[in-house]
Amino acid sequence: MPASKYHEIYEDLRSKIESGQYAYNSYLPSEYNLIDEYDCSRNTVRRAIAKLADEGYVQSMHGKGVLVLWMPAQPSLFSFGGIETMKEAANRNGMVYRTKIIRFEEIVVDRELAKRTGFEPGQEVYAIVRVRCFDNEALIIDHNWFLKSVVRDLTPRIAENSIYEHIETTLGETIMTTLRKLTVERKTEMDQKYMDLRDYNCVVVVTSHTYNSTGAMFEYTESRHRPDRFVFYNQAKRARR
Repeated sequence: MPASKYHEIYEDLRSKIESGQYAYNSYLPSEYNLIDEYDCSRNTVRRAIAKLADEGYVQSMHGKGVLVLWMPAQPSLFSFGGIETMKEAANRNGMVYRTKIIRFEEIVVDRELAKRTGFEPGQEVYAIVRVRCFDNEALIIDHNWFLKSVVRDLTPRIAENSIYEHIETTLGETIMTTLRKLTVERKTEMDQKYMDLRDYNCVVVVTSHTYNSTGAMFEYTESRHRPDRFVFYNQAKRARR
């Protein structure tokens, strides 16, 4: 039996799970039926099942079979796991998108701002506040600080379109990694004024420190989201002790 056979079975079963053929909270066909279907050994099927289990798709239930745990994720406006622009998020969700600039100025980082952002006192940054509207609803306010020495020649027009596009395409910089923290906070007067919050009294706040290929932190952002349009998916597995 080729070494990759179990991986082919894993791929096929995963595809059937994700397509809904094997739905959430249902059971996979029996081990005997899978052996017959894929014309393989018991060990090969078990390796494929083990890989699915490691990735959180299924769980073996003693005396019952293999239970499907995977659920299709609901479309989310904001992708917590990747580095995605709001413009890209809108395109992914098929939504009409626009940005409104509330603040755009060049400032020098003082001690208070340095403590808040992680930039050094004395560094020059662009301080920007942008309201993000999706399908004519103001759902997000971004408070951005961009390091001028890296993000050069920034303008309000660029900020309305895509700063990351300017960084990557015009400046030729590589955006490498982002460190994020997620909290839930009470709404502020600015949130209430500029966001379509409905009856919500809180917002989801994502703070981000973003670095380029040289290891320089060039952006600090506090992104404030209406809670019903923010979804965070993660898969965790307890380590064996």
